[in-house]
Amino acid sequence: MTDHYTVAKKDGIATITLNRPESLNALSDDMIFGLTDDLKRIATDPEVGAVIITGAGRAFCSGGDVKGMKGNKSELGYEERVELLRRRHELVKTLYEFPKITIAMVNGAAAGAGFALALACDFRIAGRSSKFLTSFVTVGFAGDFGGTYFLTRLLGPSKAKELYLTSEKLTAERAHDLGLVSKIVEDDDLGAETLAFARTFADGALLAHGYIKRNFRAAETGTLDEVLDLEAFHQIRLATSEDHVEALKAFAEKRKPAFKGR
Repeated sequence: MTDHYTVAKKDGIATITLNRPESLNALSDDMIFGLTDDLKRIATDPEVGAVIITGAGRAFCSGGDVKGMKGNKSELGYEERVELLRRRHELVKTLYEFPKITIAMVNGAAAGAGFALALACDFRIAGRSSKFLTSFVTVGFAGDFGGTYFLTRLLGPSKAKELYLTSEKLTAERAHDLGLVSKIVEDDDLGAETLAFARTFADGALLAHGYIKRNFRAAETGTLDEVLDLEAFHQIRLATSEDHVEALKAFAEKRKPAFKGR
């Protein structure tokens, strides 16, 4: 972890705050590689059941650090630059494959790679003044950090392509109408509302959450037979879990189950 972001754990929820407000939380390499490592640690932390990602100051994340870009003046060769970008992409891959619930708490702008970072999360809770835009084409780029992948699966190829080619700035309301945002709240209520939303998952069936997410990832590209097989394996695995036994016992006793994630 660097001073470019913070990680706070409390009551089963880890809150990651991007902390470069002077640059609207533009992603530096220190942030990207540090976040990737920390997320991998949190993935196996039994004390964490949900993760919130947000930004300090007036933006969620403005994307890549444009001021630090060297264009074709980089001292690295073509292949080295490609490999470096692939390493950076591990951040969104880690988020997408994360076994626990992830929530982007979007305050202000989520642009470029910052937009993709939010899209890689399971849910997006947006403050009313938040904005979303792809922005790549405005600096002569085609896009990175998986934005084309996530948008295509959320909106379909036609609308996703439109947003990339026009770089339309989406209001929170427009993003919600398109299905990109799960919930809009007033800016002053964003923190409390997102924590309450995360709490429903942190106190939930953590083991089942991970298997549900695996099922849906498989459903994006797999055949029906492949998905049915995977569902069978996962369902029987969960049938042998302590959480399932506890859920049945709690149902019979008319109380809330105390899930342990095992």
